[in-house]
Amino acid sequence: MTEESKAVEEVAKTTGQAIEAAREAGGFIAKYIAGPLEQGIGIFEDRLKYMRWERQVRYMLKSQEFLRLAGLSAPTRAVPLKLAIPLMQGATLEEDDFLQDRWAALLVNAANADFRGEVRRSHTVILEQLTHLDAQILDALFALPFEQCQHDGIITAQLPTYARVTGEREQEFPLPSEEVVLSLSNLTRLGCIRPMMTWGGGESYGRVNPTIAGKAFVEACSAPTPPRR
Repeated sequence: MTEESKAVEEVAKTTGQAIEAAREAGGFIAKYIAGPLEQGIGIFEDRLKYMRWERQVRYMLKSQEFLRLAGLSAPTRAVPLKLAIPLMQGATLEEDDFLQDRWAALLVNAANADFRGEVRRSHTVILEQLTHLDAQILDALFALPFEQCQHDGIITAQLPTYARVTGEREQEFPLPSEEVVLSLSNLTRLGCIRPMMTWGGGESYGRVNPTIAGKAFVEACSAPTPPRR
């Protein structure tokens, strides 16, 4: 079988699976509305389209708000397609306003020639894997003095509401809640922080250090600040 034939076969298989999934969803809805299968599928598809459109409108409005906040009436540089497409896709699929604001900030910073940082494709990959709690924790960690935190580390026991730099005489580092530990583990996986290492070579999340990559990501996702007059 040629490579072209294999590709056609895979596309056909994927398309068939998508059609079957839509039929199942439509059939499920149809049972509850006492209507035909076609009506159920239509409701399912229309609702998805409406939700996507609704998120897109909010994303556009928030981006315009951030553009004005940066003192701009329009973008001052073009965003490369390889960055613009995942930005648009990720933002319109995000249902959490707190996280969607970060997508809007990424877009505006990428389109602002005066933005001092760099918006990378990897930032969209990180952002689409964050939860609301992950983002809250990042805000708390990177609000502290970066260089001092890199050297001394950050106490995590009171996250997500509070974080502080470790003192010189700190001996014990109590762990935060299990939910926070899971978030810190995810942020470690994404390269935003480094946990304290135990003598046995394991990870301990009572103290963490921010990374340069994490700092660049947080800056790229931060709302613009008004230009200095």
